Amino acid sequence: MAEINVVPYIDVMLVLLVIFMVTAPLLYQGVQVDLPQASADPVPKQDQEPVIVEVDKDGKYYLSVGEHPDQPISAHQLVVNVTAVMRQQPKTSVMVRGDKNVPYGQVVRVMAMLQQAGVPQVGLMTEPPSKQ
Repeated sequence: MAEINVVPYIDVMLVLLVIFMVTAPLLYQGVQVDLPQASADPVPKQDQEPVIVEVDKDGKYYLSVGEHPDQPISAHQLVVNVTAVMRQQPKTSVMVRGDKNVPYGQVVRVMAMLQQAGVPQVGLMTEPPSKQ
């Protein structure tokens, strides 16, 4: 009985794995935001990518969905876009990435806008504390 030689398939899979590991970090586009450091459990993995609202050090808003996620948007446009996403996919999670140098009131203002857009829960993104 003839057997299939699986060694070439394993080689191809390993090459693909290396390619994906190298390119995955390059796929994320965004704005440079210095996240505050905090100890927290990671959010459980979900089927859908979360909507990420970013607040940079100048207080400008960015939204991960849309044609230009790297362009700042107005507060009104933020509410309109998030409302549209929540109508189409109500179970989508929403995360806020606030620069550590942004006043706390600015982040609270974003959370209030997300509540106005119909978001039931908002997560805050942080970086794990650096080990010194």
